[in-house]
Amino acid sequence: MKRIARVLAAVLVLALLAACSNNAAAPAPAASTAPAAPAATKAPDTAAAPAADTPAAPAGAHADIGLDGVKFTDTRHITVEIFDRNNDGGTTPADNYYTDFIKQGVLETHNIEVEFIPVPRWTEGDDINNMLAAGTAPDICVTYSAPTIQLYAAMGGVHELTPYLDETKDVLPNLFEFLGDTGIYWSKDPDTGELYSVEGKRANVAKQTTFIRNDWLETLGLAVPNSEEEFYNALIAFRDNAATLLPNEPDKMIPLLMTYDVGWMAAPLINAYIPDALTDKELYTLGFDDRFLLYPGYKDAIRKLNQWYNEGLIWKDFALYGAGDTTNELLSKAGYVGAQMQNWDSLYRNGEDSVITNIRRATGNDKAGYVALNPFPNDSGKVRTFPYAPVGSDRKVFFPASNDEVYASLLYLDWISDATNRQYLQIGDEGVTHSVEPDGGIRTIAVTGEKIMNSLNNIDYTITCNGLSFEDPEVTMKSIALGYAGVEAELVIQAYELSQVNSRFNNAGTLGTIAAEEGKGTELSSKRDVFLDQAVVATPDKFDSVFDGGLNDYLASGGQAIIDERTQVWEKYFGSSINLDK
Repeated sequence: MKRIARVLAAVLVLALLAACSNNAAAPAPAASTAPAAPAATKAPDTAAAPAADTPAAPAGAHADIGLDGVKFTDTRHITVEIFDRNNDGGTTPADNYYTDFIKQGVLETHNIEVEFIPVPRWTEGDDINNMLAAGTAPDICVTYSAPTIQLYAAMGGVHELTPYLDETKDVLPNLFEFLGDTGIYWSKDPDTGELYSVEGKRANVAKQTTFIRNDWLETLGLAVPNSEEEFYNALIAFRDNAATLLPNEPDKMIPLLMTYDVGWMAAPLINAYIPDALTDKELYTLGFDDRFLLYPGYKDAIRKLNQWYNEGLIWKDFALYGAGDTTNELLSKAGYVGAQMQNWDSLYRNGEDSVITNIRRATGNDKAGYVALNPFPNDSGKVRTFPYAPVGSDRKVFFPASNDEVYASLLYLDWISDATNRQYLQIGDEGVTHSVEPDGGIRTIAVTGEKIMNSLNNIDYTITCNGLSFEDPEVTMKSIALGYAGVEAELVIQAYELSQVNSRFNNAGTLGTIAAEEGKGTELSSKRDVFLDQAVVATPDKFDSVFDGGLNDYLASGGQAIIDERTQVWEKYFGSSINLDK
């Protein structure tokens, strides 16, 4: 009966999602102007060596599913989700040089035709929900939202992968070698043995870093802040010296940038308010919200932002611009922003159109821009970060029940996980998109036209790998530092390292499906973002009522039920323990 009730509830959620969704159709992709991709899928010789060849399955080993070795005897057709980031100067995400490379390689290797289906990156949770409800989702779907997968799995709308993986493991050597059993079976229910998604690997786990305008500090005779108080004083100095720092447009001064996604944009500050004694049990039971809303100390951090907002230190209009809007990036490029907490590398991305390059062009100062810092120690006096976990924090790859080419879809994942194919997509052609340093590091070359990458290292195509990943870790680190055209390697290394100081993340695993989470991810995230925005911009006398009211609504809308179920699951497997053995 409980399962039936959950299914009925899920149907109701689907109806609501369909009613509330944005029904604007995605623009049809333009015809590709890229030439046919190279016939060979071998990465440049200067790249790290691919994994050793794994013997192919013998001819006829899987004749019952139409395979002769690793190639289908009859051509198969699959559709694959691809994020559309709506990049200025980018290419059509579903039809470009790199999609041609993939299509040709997969067709030649496995006799599978591939068609890419674009989904807006910043609303992917809503869009995939709607596509699944309508039965129009791609054969291979990618999402960060585990509850979305749980919801449709409970309704029989997602393929259970275990039998398919067990049957064809011998023709999926690259997938198993790259992800390992940990990544492939991360989401497997420990009780039922059911598996509905495969976890992508976080090759680089760096998350957010705090940045501040080094040239503004120098102009005002200030040192790089080493504490919250010093950071606060620097923001005040930026505000009070707008006429000096922005002589032509002092009214455009933004001491601290914020966006609608407060939990992301203020993470380094928020981390400092989370007690250092946070337990592994709390990491698991309260950590399902990917902005850590439920961790102790969170409200105090938002109260601090409320104070700064009311003192004119935070962009006053931040809450007006929602998901996918690029106004905040344009403000940074225009040079109006003094400090921000961002993706560790976001200010260095996009070559000649990066934030730092735009600032240097505008100021004529080739050392201007942003420097990374960690000015927010916690109650123990040390900076604590909560970066991505290597496994369990990346995209989840799943196959909707409408996918009638599961074996072909698995072979696609194997092809995209092959070291040679993956590496070529990440770095492209020597002399065009990268050069090779004498020490083996790969230096990115800014490029426009057909070989431009719409996402850093083409992570939207390498869906089992998020981040640059060579066989040699040393080469990987060198290449990360060189991966931002026009940016000094030491700036990149500093931002990368600071984002992972004294890191912690949930290492208990998924512990199976949490029924209370089914279908709740998008709803709860939206509620969280809205009330955090409202709490930051509230007058100080209204802060408590706004924050408490929003949190109570979040908990009543399913958050508390998730906490309760996760607590039961934790105690089922770990009893009264609150910390796991390290």
